[in-house]
Amino acid sequence: MEKMYFGAAYYREYLPYERLEQDLQLMQEAGFNYVRIAESTWSTYEKDDGVFDFSSVLAVLDALPRRGMGAIVGLPTYAVPAWLVRKYPEIMATTPNGKNRYGGRHLMDITHPAYLYYAERIVTKLLEAVSAHPAVIGYQIDNETKSYDTASPNVQIAFVKWLKRKFKGDLQALNAAYGLDYWSNRIDSWEDFPDICGTINGSLACAFREYQRVITADFVEHFAAIVRRCRRPGQFITHNLDFDWRERSYGMQEQSDQLRESRVFDICGSDIYYFSQDRLKAHDISFCGDYIRGLRDERFLVLETNAQGFANWTPYPGQLRLQALMLFASGARSVGYWNWHSIHNSYESYWKGILSHDLDPNEIYREIASIGRDLPKLEPVLSGYHQQNQVCIVVSNEALSAVDYFPLTGSAPALGQVQCHQYNDVLRCYSNALCDANIGTDIKNINDDAIFSYPILVVPLLYAVSTERLQRLNEYVRQGGCIVYSFKSAFADENIKIRPELQPAVIREVTGCSYQLFSEPNHVRLHAEGLDLSGADCSVNTFMELLRAEPGTEVLASYEHQYYRQYAAITYRQTGRGAAAYIGAGVSGEVIAAVVQYTARKAGLKLKEPLAQPLTVKSGLNDKGQQVRFILNFSSAKQRFAYPYADCRDVLSGREIKSGEEVELPDWGGLVTVTDPA
Repeated sequence: MEKMYFGAAYYREYLPYERLEQDLQLMQEAGFNYVRIAESTWSTYEKDDGVFDFSSVLAVLDALPRRGMGAIVGLPTYAVPAWLVRKYPEIMATTPNGKNRYGGRHLMDITHPAYLYYAERIVTKLLEAVSAHPAVIGYQIDNETKSYDTASPNVQIAFVKWLKRKFKGDLQALNAAYGLDYWSNRIDSWEDFPDICGTINGSLACAFREYQRVITADFVEHFAAIVRRCRRPGQFITHNLDFDWRERSYGMQEQSDQLRESRVFDICGSDIYYFSQDRLKAHDISFCGDYIRGLRDERFLVLETNAQGFANWTPYPGQLRLQALMLFASGARSVGYWNWHSIHNSYESYWKGILSHDLDPNEIYREIASIGRDLPKLEPVLSGYHQQNQVCIVVSNEALSAVDYFPLTGSAPALGQVQCHQYNDVLRCYSNALCDANIGTDIKNINDDAIFSYPILVVPLLYAVSTERLQRLNEYVRQGGCIVYSFKSAFADENIKIRPELQPAVIREVTGCSYQLFSEPNHVRLHAEGLDLSGADCSVNTFMELLRAEPGTEVLASYEHQYYRQYAAITYRQTGRGAAAYIGAGVSGEVIAAVVQYTARKAGLKLKEPLAQPLTVKSGLNDKGQQVRFILNFSSAKQRFAYPYADCRDVLSGREIKSGEEVELPDWGGLVTVTDPA
């Protein structure tokens, strides 16, 4: 049986007075079985160069076994001590915004030899102190690792060497691929390579972003290798992968190659934060869960999520339980809160934990404890739980970076000045649409060949991609696969160079549509033709392509506008044994879902769930072959419905539910059912 984990980050070093036993007693009563420790307090463990003291960590570890708890030990490498910066000020990264100053976290150059030497040393010493301890169940590599925008001189030298390898030393090939003749940006000697921070060339800027993802993955792999040499059998390696931040976990992380990094871990971990109160929706957890689960097609750890958080996050009664069930429904094997106690000073004083500043049990603690009491019921049912989704959303780091430098709206930013990833806005629009329609999805990277095992691919904003990959997608369609593309797909190659041909380039072979003109829409709506859009929001937003359908291509919608009515907006074409739909504009989630469902129906697939919003439905099979289904009420009103599935058992209450029986869910309530194989 797969073990599930329930706990919180615990910082004994931050507490205003000693209360370890009191805290662990409360955790035990709440059903916690682990704590996450050590990742942020390097200066406590090494107060001066070579002076080590891990007594704070060992005190926690020693107290855990008698409570039936374990610990995930974090490597304390993401926030450096002051004495190290005094000795080696050059380890502070130089970014496009200048030289970092000491004080915050994530400010160092993760490639600098002095930083790496001392980071390796503290990690090795920590492992020597704790790896044999029976309370240690696993290790977390660093914390939300990224390049932190480092563009230090040594990084730029290494970047040029990386480009030399990429282009086999051929500067003319580099100039041609990146179009460096523009504004006299040609480079005809490797020694003349300019400071990357000043580039106005989007191709070169995106190449540097790719290289920053490379050094991030190299860092993670390096420290995972150190842990692997020192750990005790049975201890796992994980890392808390994070997301683009938009007041909460929002979209794909541009600064790390998480597909590559995921191969390093024994189990993927993540930090998933979301709105509460009236802004709580299924969207955020659904997207993040689908993405992390899709990296390795397996369940994952949630190492950080919000208990109270900010004042506008303080959850309504029932929301914490609902959020936990949604995390489990999305594939989480753990719920780990950040953090156990609210901090009494410094930067995160008002990012509140489970306990408030008085450190006494409260309503948040009591609701979390109710989740802990249910965990023994959920654990056997969710063992081996896996979804069997027919739809895969395809994402791309390269497209994300490219859209940053060639945004849909607004002007191109300077290197390091991107404020808002417009790629993620489109990605989330598509993900949210399928979540609202209760269409189960996985999310996978364009470079993962596992995408070709799905009957339907949904591909938002694939702006930059190699011709080879596009041809592979075309062949996937000819062999029976279905693709739903968004606007601005296939526009540029892998070097962010716009293809000099009729758009959408290469995939036009299967989409059967083309365009030469595009525009920002102004009071434009869709006119439904082959698509039922009754009741849908038919407004057009953000971007629109003036499509012309080729013979044999269906027009599902055109533009309702005096000057654009002759153009198609959404098309569908069958090619070989498969089909491709093309959505040539920014449209509502209802329209996106309608196109995906239309494509599925044409392919003989059933995607439509019998239950609709505000009820979110997630389902899968466990290792016994039982159907596990989560029905979650993301609303402040009770929901009554006739149970539309086969007879089942309510996992949490134990009662039997007959097909067609009326079920009532309270506000922010959830139901978990299990059905034996037929």
